[in-house]
Amino acid sequence: MKIIASSAHQASVTGQKVLELPNDADPLEIDLAGVTRIDLQFPKFTDGRAYSQARLLRQRRQFTGEIRATGDVLIDQLVHMARCGFDVAVLRDGVDAADAQRQFDRFHGFYQGDAVQPRPHFAKAA
Repeated sequence: MKIIASSAHQASVTGQKVLELPNDADPLEIDLAGVTRIDLQFPKFTDGRAYSQARLLRQRRQFTGEIRATGDVLIDQLVHMARCGFDVAVLRDGVDAADAQRQFDRFHGFYQGDAVQPRPHFAKAA
């Protein structure tokens, strides 16, 4: 997962079709034609609807573009965000990117499947 500071985040990029999806939108009903990036908002850290949206976009809609987490993104949520299908996380002001990266160094594998690796760990060994 790519981690960027909030100052480096651009809502729109020339040559890309960026979709900012509100938390109450159904990702199964939106038109994804030509969309290269979807920004999902975490209005506060206790609101987890963006996790469900990311997973639905990856697994049911087969969206292969970039999914970006914006808003109240905490470093202890980054690993779960990556497992749900997020590619990029925009950190809040004052959060150290090195601290955020260390979250991924703590976990080397997962027993359960996820949006990135759908096959569970035990099925890979067989």
